[in-house]
Amino acid sequence: MSLCEQFQADLTQAMKSGAKVRLATLRLLTAAIKNRQIDKGGPLDDVEALEVVRLATKQRREAIALARQYGREDIAQQEEQELAILEAYLPEQLSTDDLIQRIDAVIQELGATSDKDLGRVMRVVMPGVQGRADGTTVNRLVRERLAGSLPV
Repeated sequence: MSLCEQFQADLTQAMKSGAKVRLATLRLLTAAIKNRQIDKGGPLDDVEALEVVRLATKQRREAIALARQYGREDIAQQEEQELAILEAYLPEQLSTDDLIQRIDAVIQELGATSDKDLGRVMRVVMPGVQGRADGTTVNRLVRERLAGSLPV
């Protein structure tokens, strides 16, 4: 079963069970997938569907931050519920320790020593962690490791 088919099956199940937040989240996700299919001019494969899910999770994280910034805890909680539903479709995320080990290995391999090497390190690290780690987190950890702010 493809990921798009899984979304449809889960959407149907949410309709039958009456899970309102799950239903609304899956409807938005399905609409985003349909929009991407229209842009592409054909059906999405699982990698492209996962990219839509990643984008939706990123949007939820940003909405949570903005809601909290403006004191709207009710909206932040709603977005967190939606985020939890969407994250269930993503592959298991790497732990911070695993990320640091990968980053350190790449830094040693490339002989990177300063912030000037950030781009080189990111180009090697990101393809290996794509979908399993947030790019913002990876960037922050690489900067910290290059600056030597964390013990090696």
